[in-house]
Amino acid sequence: MVSHVEPSLPSEYDTLRVGIALYDPRDGSILDANDRLTSIFGYGRADLRGLGIDRYTANTYPFSASDFRDRLTSAATGDVQRFTWRVKRGDGELIWVRVHLSRQVPAGGDHVLAEIRDVTDHYDASHREELFWRILRHNLRNKAAIITGYAEEIADGDDIEQARAAARTIHEAATKLGDTATSVKEIQHAVVPTAGDRHVRNATRAIREVVADFREEYSHARISVTEREALWIDVDDAFSYALSHAVENAIVHSDDSAPVVDLRVGRSPNTGRVEIAIEDTNPPIRDAELDALFRPAARTNTVHGSGVGLFVMRWCVESLGGEIGFERQRPQGNTVRMYLPPKEPPTEQ
Repeated sequence: MVSHVEPSLPSEYDTLRVGIALYDPRDGSILDANDRLTSIFGYGRADLRGLGIDRYTANTYPFSASDFRDRLTSAATGDVQRFTWRVKRGDGELIWVRVHLSRQVPAGGDHVLAEIRDVTDHYDASHREELFWRILRHNLRNKAAIITGYAEEIADGDDIEQARAAARTIHEAATKLGDTATSVKEIQHAVVPTAGDRHVRNATRAIREVVADFREEYSHARISVTEREALWIDVDDAFSYALSHAVENAIVHSDDSAPVVDLRVGRSPNTGRVEIAIEDTNPPIRDAELDALFRPAARTNTVHGSGVGLFVMRWCVESLGGEIGFERQRPQGNTVRMYLPPKEPPTEQ
């Protein structure tokens, strides 16, 4: 009688700084994992063995658990796989990892060895660099050209009304340049947080504090906050930046004399994370804006977003381990959804 031996990794793998997992390509289950992988995924070794790929895949991204299974199947045939993947940790935080899959033929059957590295910092840094270059190429160059052109018009002209109109255009362009600089600072501040700046807060209370400033500044707007469930999240300046941009965009881009902005807080039924939905009745966000935000390859000199506010929202939410999504409603209206990892409430409220 031949005894069945469960496949396992050598104990030496626990000393590695890269996550290692041994997969069964037939059902996508993890047969064994090293200590580093449990740290990356946020699950214990025994828990990982019982989890389906769906549980630790960020299911709101295009890359799905079924894609991962397909890559496991390809790797099992000898086709080495290398790709970036979005992981939802056990605590709900989202991270980026780089995965290398290769075939292993130990005693007892074919398996797939996965080497997994947390590349969140590198991924964020490279995308921030791409964003800043985009700002230099388009926003700064465009506004500088406007200022230079209208300044020359003032210098060469003798029509006082034309000069005043040109001066107003210069002032508007300069103001937008200042707004761009502020947005860049917000992104940088969000992704390089200072120790002690982040605190666990009741999500609804934190939202109402941000909204209070807009109720005072835009008294004509109708802003409501609805709590479907009391939930707690990490809050710092990044949270305030992201929410402020979402609320202000909903107000200033409205064609109504009394803009309507509805904020709802609850638990996402699909992800289990805290979902903050900001709804408006405005014209739909343009394709160019969303393409510039989520499809870097689609950006060209003529196809780009008009500003960096959406980028601030995205990077700030992702700096908190969350993600952001946009829905365009029919016949009009937009919903911005922020998904953040839930936290345990502090012992003292």
